[in-house]
Amino acid sequence: MPRGKRRPNQHHKSTTDTLAGKGRDLDMSDDESYNDNASVISNLSCSTSNEERSCVAIDETDESQIDAFEEKLSDAIDGLSQKSAQGRTLSFEAVCNIFCKKYIPDYILNRRMTITDSIERALKKGGDNEKAAAANLASLLCIQLGALDMAEHSCQELLPILMFVVNDESVPLLAREKCCLAITLLTFISCNEEIDAAMQLMRNLWRRLLHSTTISPSIAALYSAALSSWSLLLSTVSIRNSSAIIPTLAELSTLLDSTHLEVRMATGELITVLLEMARDCEDMDEYEPDEEFINKLRELATDSQKYRAKKDRKTQRSNFRQILHYVELDEPPNIQIRFGQEILTMNSWIIKKQYDVLCQALGSGMNMHMTENDLIRDILSLGPKLCQTTLLSNKQSKLERQQINAANFKVRTKTRGKVRDKRIAFID
Repeated sequence: MPRGKRRPNQHHKSTTDTLAGKGRDLDMSDDESYNDNASVISNLSCSTSNEERSCVAIDETDESQIDAFEEKLSDAIDGLSQKSAQGRTLSFEAVCNIFCKKYIPDYILNRRMTITDSIERALKKGGDNEKAAAANLASLLCIQLGALDMAEHSCQELLPILMFVVNDESVPLLAREKCCLAITLLTFISCNEEIDAAMQLMRNLWRRLLHSTTISPSIAALYSAALSSWSLLLSTVSIRNSSAIIPTLAELSTLLDSTHLEVRMATGELITVLLEMARDCEDMDEYEPDEEFINKLRELATDSQKYRAKKDRKTQRSNFRQILHYVELDEPPNIQIRFGQEILTMNSWIIKKQYDVLCQALGSGMNMHMTENDLIRDILSLGPKLCQTTLLSNKQSKLERQQINAANFKVRTKTRGKVRDKRIAFID
């Protein structure tokens, strides 16, 4: 049909059919007008409430997601023993990623031996990246199983090989750096009897900074990791019994003069931990910094040297301002971190150090582990986990949010209407 032309009787026909249909509807009785098909469908659909349908859908979705997740993790664990070195490295990284995002100690417990054997084999015979990924997995395995009794066995099996890798100078520096973090977490969480050996190992590493004039950034990263690990382990022992291994103010001053930001930052953390432990004890004034040392901290807190990167200057000034504030005024940090329905308050440098090391291992999964992981909650003094019913009761439903938004919209509409009426009257 040509465009723009209409059939002449189309409108009349549709009007006639409509009137006829209305007439038939008026002539029908109630029983004849009842549509069996429509009533059956509507009754079946209405017999199930919205809440029941949503619960069924959520349960089916959750089960499918759990099955897919377990299958993905199982495939990644199986890939730890494949022949391809690159494939093993990718499998290690995949398992690490899952361990960061999920807290599944019961599932891991049945596969503990398989994962432990794969880590040992990778640390002994693996390549550069594979060793680093295996060391990361050792840290996460300890965090996952830390609240269980079997965690100590895995830690005792992995500690000797991790210490051997750290001492082996033929191993790439990145792998040795990751092993430092793994050794620290394993001894801090499960193997308390090995703390002395771990502290001695870390001390032998970072003390090389006192005799090194120029070092590469990768070596500085290794030594600063050892210094940071040693600071965390120091917070778990008695400062009176460890006075022989604690650096003097002259040695700390030498470390603060380092050209590498990582070394200066790790030294600042050590100063706060050491000073906090000394101030909690009586008659420990020998660790109080003198005026010359405080002036050096003040210079770092206001550093504006142009030969340093702008980002490094900003980070250094921010951290050393807090350190200087504590050294001079004896005021502890007051840091609050919100996660879910809870708030973590850090009012101690030791707690902050523990949090920073755990964040270094867990990355973006730290908030999830603070919510679900009993070990992390115990370390950070968060108390028992919140019940799921409490979390759900505190969360508004979609219907409640819609009702609140509708009420707010109604109030805004009335207010704007009054203003507009006044404006029109004023113009007239």
